[in-house]
Amino acid sequence: TPPSQGGDHQFESGTGYQLLGGPRKRLVFVTSTAWSGIARHLGTFSHVADVFLVRHVWVLFNPIAENVPYSCPRKVERKGMCAMAEAKNMIEIHDLNKYFGDVHVLKDINLTVKEGEKLVIIGPSGSGKSTLIRCVNYLEEPTSGSIKIDGTELTKKNHLEMARKYSSMVFQQFNLYPNMTVLGNLTLAPIKLQKKSKEEATKTALEALRRVGLEAKAGEYPQNLSGGQQQRVAIARALCTRQPIILFDEPTSALDPEMVQEVLNVMVELAQENITMMCVTHEMGFAREVADRVIFVEDGQIIEEGTPEHFFTNPSSERTKLFLSKILR
Repeated sequence: TPPSQGGDHQFESGTGYQLLGGPRKRLVFVTSTAWSGIARHLGTFSHVADVFLVRHVWVLFNPIAENVPYSCPRKVERKGMCAMAEAKNMIEIHDLNKYFGDVHVLKDINLTVKEGEKLVIIGPSGSGKSTLIRCVNYLEEPTSGSIKIDGTELTKKNHLEMARKYSSMVFQQFNLYPNMTVLGNLTLAPIKLQKKSKEEATKTALEALRRVGLEAKAGEYPQNLSGGQQQRVAIARALCTRQPIILFDEPTSALDPEMVQEVLNVMVELAQENITMMCVTHEMGFAREVADRVIFVEDGQIIEEGTPEHFFTNPSSERTKLFLSKILR
């Protein structure tokens, strides 16, 4: 049964279930969290009643009947929009604390992000969201605690090597070099840091620009682009290094409202891939569409976390409820 009928999408062998709906309602089975987000997004336009995230499927449908009983082995699971139990831990944060002078910015943060997971971090300004995400790639050095990337702990000695291997970042400001063309901005890191040939780096850069819809702007300078275009170039730059983790620090906060959507569209497309994403944002619509998990941070602490369905419809913390009541008006 779908969630609206109290179901939990946990199917057992030998047990029959009815698919509720009709000719204008569809139940969609998907095999990855990324497609789960896309299916829910498209469901607005295609009358999708519910989306089921499954690992293995042995389900037979009678396409003529409206209500079809069926059975299957116990191989189907859905835990909100995030069924990541089998995925490895890509980011592990243990007892993380960060001080700026006497100001305690992050307080005993414990957080695990699975490979391919899309984690969205929200909260009021000054709550420590950006500091948290900057600690993940060591732009800010933790005061205490540990951060592991793919099982290896970040240290002063290895953080540059780890960043080159695993993570790229998209900032609030675009941080493009004004004296270099778009293509030059995209090929710089692969050539200088990853020691790729100019030909290989150029090919990868043009492919990344094509993905964000800006291949024609390869020869332009950043100052000749709109804010939305510059941020899309910044995302393309992050793609060029082909690292498994992308960190987004409020990527739309510096944009005019009309430019926000073009950047979010690119990020929604990225969510279809097995890239691990941590995103600090105030874009609640984006969080609903893309996130496997949402965490709410205030005063340097994780106050609440859960799937988008839980977070936006039935949060348990009164502080979370108050925050959402103001931002979702």
